[in-house]
Amino acid sequence: MRREIRFTSHGVTCAAWHVPATNEALGGPGGRPCVVMAHGFGGTRDSGLLNYAEPFAEAGIDSFVFDYRGFGDSGGRPRQDVSVRRQRQDYHAALAAARRLPGVDPDRVALWGASYAGGHALVVAAQDGRAAAVVSLTPVTDGLASLAHLVRHAGIRPLRRLAGHGLRDAARALAGRPPHQVPVVGDPGSLAMMTLPDALKTAASFAGPTFRNEVCARAALKVGLNRPSTFVGRLTCPILVQVGTNDRIAPPEAARRTAGKADEAGTPVRLREYPVDHLDVYDGPGQARALADQLDFLTQCLDPRSSPRRPGRHRAPRT
Repeated sequence: MRREIRFTSHGVTCAAWHVPATNEALGGPGGRPCVVMAHGFGGTRDSGLLNYAEPFAEAGIDSFVFDYRGFGDSGGRPRQDVSVRRQRQDYHAALAAARRLPGVDPDRVALWGASYAGGHALVVAAQDGRAAAVVSLTPVTDGLASLAHLVRHAGIRPLRRLAGHGLRDAARALAGRPPHQVPVVGDPGSLAMMTLPDALKTAASFAGPTFRNEVCARAALKVGLNRPSTFVGRLTCPILVQVGTNDRIAPPEAARRTAGKADEAGTPVRLREYPVDHLDVYDGPGQARALADQLDFLTQCLDPRSSPRRPGRHRAPRT
């Protein structure tokens, strides 16, 4: 049922899928609700996101699933360059494009992001001011906390190694030379932006054909500057923050603090926790549990018959 869509972000053509709802369960006078979906660090739209978008469609919610500039089927150079600024620009452009889709209610468009995009979704919603809700899945909400988390789990050596490769890539960029790239995921002890037990096997289980396991190494130098938590005080829409208690990439304590800051600022917050690692939410039992909570949250927030509400804040039981 998905439809190929093209939209423009800062002069570059980007690719997206429109996955329309299969029923009018949540239809209203202005149309159906929609969720704009983006992947995490180096991910592409064909890598696990349809495992969420298709059940959304069955619940009466459209989805707009897109690739950032330089990734997947989108245009843009350099390829595989993780730029927080550009990715957030692309998210804004995708949000505008989704609001123009025929049959979509522009006042009931939510944002969905995983990992890096889990942080982007919070920032873009705060900047936009019109988003109906946010789903933030295993989010990176504080880059400095993420670096400290990496050191606690793997020691300082991997961080120094990545910084060296990042400086090498930055020097090549200044000289106008092709990027120096490093793997996105790898097994422990290997050179990669994210090293986890069975990482390559897990990623292969949901990675699509456009995914490339490499990014420009310069991204390693910018991780500490990515701090979505500083924006949450400006959020007004309900947010669902989903934390992996065993997450070795996105520190769960940072996500909890971010949810707490939003709650203190008066933002309706729902916090859920699951005994999973960072890549366990794209397929299998971890994905199923996260999806169930997302469907409950989104159908409440996007129901045209419902008045605004605080969806509640509690932790899911650990099993």
